[in-house]
Amino acid sequence: MADGVEHTGLSRRRFLGGGGAAAGALALGAGRWATGASAAPSSSLTHSVPWVPTLDPVAGAVPSESQMFGWIQQVVAQGIRRPGYPAAEWAEQFAAQRFTELGLQDVRLEPITVDRWEPTEWSLDVLRPGAATVRLESFPVPFSPPVEHLEVDIAQYNPVLPGPVRGKASLVENLLLRIPANLMMLLGTSPPLPTQNRFHDPDGQLLLPVTIPFGLKFGEVLEPSARAGAAAFIGSLASYPGDSYQYYVPYVGGTGPLPGVWVRGSAGVWLRTQALLGAKVRLRVRSTNVPVTSHNVVGELPGPAGGSGDDHVIIGSHSDGPWASAVEDGSGIALVLAQAAYWSQVPPSERPHRLKFLLHGGHMSGGAGLHSYIADHRSELDRAVLELHLEHAAREFDLGLNNSGVAATGRPVPRWWFTSRIPRLEAAVYDALVAEDVRRSMILVPDAFGPEPPTDGGFYHHEGVPIVNFLSAPFYLFDAMDTIDKVDRSALVPLTRAAIRIVESTRGITAAQMRSA
Repeated sequence: MADGVEHTGLSRRRFLGGGGAAAGALALGAGRWATGASAAPSSSLTHSVPWVPTLDPVAGAVPSESQMFGWIQQVVAQGIRRPGYPAAEWAEQFAAQRFTELGLQDVRLEPITVDRWEPTEWSLDVLRPGAATVRLESFPVPFSPPVEHLEVDIAQYNPVLPGPVRGKASLVENLLLRIPANLMMLLGTSPPLPTQNRFHDPDGQLLLPVTIPFGLKFGEVLEPSARAGAAAFIGSLASYPGDSYQYYVPYVGGTGPLPGVWVRGSAGVWLRTQALLGAKVRLRVRSTNVPVTSHNVVGELPGPAGGSGDDHVIIGSHSDGPWASAVEDGSGIALVLAQAAYWSQVPPSERPHRLKFLLHGGHMSGGAGLHSYIADHRSELDRAVLELHLEHAAREFDLGLNNSGVAATGRPVPRWWFTSRIPRLEAAVYDALVAEDVRRSMILVPDAFGPEPPTDGGFYHHEGVPIVNFLSAPFYLFDAMDTIDKVDRSALVPLTRAAIRIVESTRGITAAQMRSA
């Protein structure tokens, strides 16, 4: 036993069954995609080389749900895990120790530089003519500059006519997107035909609308107000379930162009009225933002002797998070550790390739670990058969009865599987989702949400590395409400088994062959 993982029955067993439940109808707007029963795995896709069936994962070598959930609990217990914080450093050491105990080779901490932003004191006071001053609950916009007692008028920001915010506090309504869960399947360059095997949703739950943690201007929060000459930014989190204000966006690193805070959506409505009555705001934010050294955590397992040499599969996620962050990305840490635990019990001769296990640091500092690893290892990336990224095993929460608070819906958050447009790889992902019954899942093209997936592994796509990036995006992803109860613990084992199948599907395929498909 290593690190509490029980191992039994290590003989490999061929996958004999498979199958799947009936796929639900998928509707978008007035259109409807009727699929009927799930076809046999890969029936609508043609492989350009002989295909090796996936193997049934060795049950005894897959960590249990309680073991994986226990890892997440340990990580969350350390507190806020932002880049450079003590909890982030602890998580790096924790992962490296687990890698070592599991027998991984060349376990190392590769140094990276991150921006350590820490707010220490802040306040937002509303100064009302002839009435008492009101202090609103607020949270500093990450990486915004500090300010001392800035007192200015308030103006509502209008993107069509932004001029009135010049020299004032720009009050911006930040609307989270609420979209049909299946909308993403139509986006990106050359999206596939809906008749292809692109989703596993036997309950028809992809028909339901979901709130995701992004607004239309997700990548540009402070900049529009700054270009309009505003003195400060006040972001109102309108349409935010739970009426929160603890929103860790953006997380680009560096220093923003003007000071700002997030407030509740309800507070934003009230502020608009106060602005018309001549109120001012007084803003104070004390914070530090300094470059520090963080780390990527790396460990390796050798592949079969006489195999394809430097060809390898990368299995990764990130170790930091915006808060104590159970889902983002305590769950990702656990999913990578589970892969390491499984494959460490498989003899080298039976592994499909050399395997690299990787936890980036600095995701919440502009993806520093991702960019650093690519820069430092670019010469090796053409030998990467696959980069499999695992993030966010998440339970869905939404507005409760009478729009009071948030409550669990009993569903998983829709699961996005950003997959390179390689038929054999798309087929392997679909087969794995059906075999392990990973429901409410969609296979998306890499650019469905932008030039690259909005994941910590997205930029491998630009390096030509074949990718499968798993991501769920609950509205609470960047919020302090991402607590241990948000983890979809019942999905930890199925997600792990599906990931094993995807890795196993690369057996006998070189990096060059994968790219030439």
